[in-house]
Amino acid sequence: MANPRAFISFDFDNNSSEKLLFVGQTKNSKTPFDIEDWSSKTHLPQNEWEKIIHGKINKCNILIVLIGKNMSSATGVKKEIDFAREHNVPVFGIYVGGADEKSNLPSNLQRNRVIPWEWNRISSAIDQLMKEGKNS
Repeated sequence: MANPRAFISFDFDNNSSEKLLFVGQTKNSKTPFDIEDWSSKTHLPQNEWEKIIHGKINKCNILIVLIGKNMSSATGVKKEIDFAREHNVPVFGIYVGGADEKSNLPSNLQRNRVIPWEWNRISSAIDQLMKEGKNS
């Protein structure tokens, strides 16, 4: 698989460690795909954040949302999903940090677009998204 540019959306306050683990594991040779992480690495002022993140998401092939237990408090994640939709960037989610089918999702992410953290399923989802939206 070619290296899709992926923006990793996550709850900066509650799931930073899961984001680091996820990105780190994608570099493992046993992982069935590679990604380039274009996410923000630091907190930014709101107006600067929106401009930079909007531009980064536009340059990506997919947006992967790491769904943690406290997702309802992550207002930036909802905005990132909206930015992806504006640019026809396909989106899917992955449950992290003990989250599951009962966990709250951002209101603009469909439950049937969220999967467990299982590499074969993630690889299949990325293959599918590389045929959707701006990638088709």
